[in-house]
This record gives sequence, C-alpha cells and structure tokens, in this order.
Amino acid sequence: MMSEELRQQVGWLFMVGLPGTELDDSTLRLIRKERINNFIIFKRNVETPEQLRALCESLKAACLDEQLPPPLISIDQEGGTVARLSAPFTRFADARILAEDERAEELLADYARTCARELLGVGINMNLAPVLDVCPAGQGFFMERRSLGEDPGRVAELGALIISGMQQAGLAACAKHFPGLGGAVLDPHKQLPTVARSIQELVAGDLVPFRKAMAGEVAAIMTSHTIYSRLDPAQPATLSSEILTGLLRGQLGFDGLVITDDLEMGAIENDGSVADAALAAFNAGADMLLICHDHHKIIAARENLFKAMKEEKNHARLKKSLARVAAVRSRFAGD
Repeated sequence: MMSEELRQQVGWLFMVGLPGTELDDSTLRLIRKERINNFIIFKRNVETPEQLRALCESLKAACLDEQLPPPLISIDQEGGTVARLSAPFTRFADARILAEDERAEELLADYARTCARELLGVGINMNLAPVLDVCPAGQGFFMERRSLGEDPGRVAELGALIISGMQQAGLAACAKHFPGLGGAVLDPHKQLPTVARSIQELVAGDLVPFRKAMAGEVAAIMTSHTIYSRLDPAQPATLSSEILTGLLRGQLGFDGLVITDDLEMGAIENDGSVADAALAAFNAGADMLLICHDHHKIIAARENLFKAMKEEKNHARLKKSLARVAAVRSRFAGD
C-alpha cells in the first residue's frame, strides 16, 4: 500500500470533536491534512437547529471537497443527564425514569423515533446510545440514572427497542459501554474504575443486553474505560485484546464496528498519552478511535497509528476496520 493511501485510510479510523459552532480552520486542517472524516457534536457546537444543520452541512461539504467519504456525525443524545441538545429539541427524562414507567415501551419507542427525526433533520446520522449497562439502584453506582435498569433481560428488551426504533428510521445506534459499566462506582471521565463482577455474573448479567443488541444488528458498540479484574486485571476494556478481540469478537462473534469511548478521559489519559492509547485500543480490537477535544492530541494519535501501520507492512487488520466503518457509513451516511 502506498504511503499516502495508508495515511489517508488511517485518518478514517478517527472520530473527533470540534471547538465551536462553525467549521473552524483547525477542524478544516484535520479534514484536509489528516484526512479525518468522522465527527462528534457537543453542547459547545450548538446554538440553534438552523446553525447546527449548517455546521453539519459544512462538515459534509468539506469532506466532499477533499474527496473523502461522507462523514459519520455523532452525538450523545441519551436524554436526562446526558443530552447535548436543548430546546427547541425535545428533552427527555433519564433512561432509568422512562424504563421504570408503566408505559416504558411506549415512552422509549417515542424517544427513539424523536431522536431519529430531530437528529437526522440537522444532519447527525449516529446517536451514541443506548446505554446497556445493567445497574442496580441505590448502591452508589455511577451509571444508575443513565441505565435502563438492573434486570438484564429487561435492559436487553428495552435496549433492543431503542436500537430498532432509531435504526429503522435511518439513525445509527451505538450500544455502550462494553462489557458493562453498571458495576462501576468511579466516574471514568476522571478516574479508572474497577468492576470485580465474576465471569458468571458478567455472562448472566452484563453481557445479556449486548448479545441482544448484536442480534438486532446494532451499528456499533462502544468500549468501557474500566478494569474488569476477572477478564483482564491489567488493562481497561478499551485497551484489552482479551476483552475486545477475545471476548467481543471471538466468544460473542461480533464483527461490527467497535468505537472507543473518549480517549481523553481521565481513566485513560491519567496513565499515558492519548496517542499511545489510540494505538493500544486499535491493537486491542477497536475500529474507531474517539478523541473529543484537543486537536494536537488527535494529530499525534493519527501520526502514531500511521507510523505503526507503516512499519507493520501487514495491513489485513486495518482493512477489516475500514470495512466495518464503510459498512456503517453505507447504511447510515449515504455512501
């Protein structure tokens, strides 16, 4: 593979944030020079629906101008405590509240349809939801409000309903946080949590909703920045080949798109550079590397991965990841 072709293809494995409400020079350089064409939207990028639509259109146009494939443009629009869009976009309660309502199926189906309509309407084609973490109430776990509940079968059913509702309407869904963040007390945005659930507890509990999501052809699965001491005591799931390649790919048979959680979170960056984490996550089995803020770190991470690919010579793994990205893009971004 020619060096320039390889450089371009490595860029396609990144999903990145941008600083403001318009396409800025720094983001444009990421598109033109780093060949990056996947983006994530935050509150800092949003003023009005019209402005957001114009921003997404400018991202798509910039990629087209550079002869890049149409971008995946994502957002965390879970509802409740994690919702990037304010009024006039529809506001929803936390997933836990909707899931515990006697009309849970009706409310969550409405959430999925509404998300699809409103996000697609402004040019966003991927929602980094639903949360499939199985989380007991009242025990101080970090994910309690964002979780659909503590019963694995119920979480699986409601999660599948959300996934099918969004994806049938044309919006990619992303099941998170594999293999399950429901047993974590610490916030991975700040520190590295540990989940000490046994293999049996993980299989009978945490993995059940993810199996259901895979059966429903969920577009993507997001990794967890958490140590699972019974699976891999040394590395968080995002950086663990035992968890991403051995468990997710091997034992569970998932051959779809795997996205990391934000590699700038404290759980990862407290122990090393974002550039090294990006390479480690890719080597562990992740396909798309999410870096949400610092463009210097994005450039360093893309360069680190490019150098490793250049030295490796065997690009079969890269081609697999590119094919998974392309498959989601084909389904949801019109490529």
